[in-house]
Amino acid sequence: SGGEKKRLYLLKLLLGKPNLLLLDEPTNDLDIATLTVLEQFLQHFSGPVITVSHDRYFLDKVATKILAFEEGDIREFYGNYTDYLDEKAFIDHQEDKDPLMVKVSAKAEKPKKSKDRMSYLEKQEWATIEADIAELEETISRLEEAMQDCGSDFAALSELQEEVDTQNERLLEKYERYDYLSELET
Repeated sequence: SGGEKKRLYLLKLLLGKPNLLLLDEPTNDLDIATLTVLEQFLQHFSGPVITVSHDRYFLDKVATKILAFEEGDIREFYGNYTDYLDEKAFIDHQEDKDPLMVKVSAKAEKPKKSKDRMSYLEKQEWATIEADIAELEETISRLEEAMQDCGSDFAALSELQEEVDTQNERLLEKYERYDYLSELET
């Protein structure tokens, strides 16, 4: 079959210990087990890897730099695909803001005093935030394991990927909050 031929070709290629890999849609026709092996290999590959893929999950696992072709330009971004989408959404949101409204709202806001101490609620949050982070990381790990067990059930994989994305967003918020609270703690 096409998948078996692709796995065999990929195996021969990787056994040849290449210095550079150029991959075009490498996840097509691969089963979950082979895809996992490929992801692990690419994460530990010492040379450059250039890949073209529409597989968001794969890009999140292996990409460290994204070249996005946007409106006739090539945009360079360091990070994985989810990070790229988050930054792109943030930039688009900033560009959509009306500059006049930004100036008006800036004048309307009272200057905030710099905080030297945590509030009571922040102290309570600080006491549990590390456990919250560990719990979210464990949840994400369990979801990723469940994705491995789904095989070719694309509906289940899609639902699990959405849940992983949601949990990753929550985890990112907790990390940002942890950074903020740790600055107040010191």
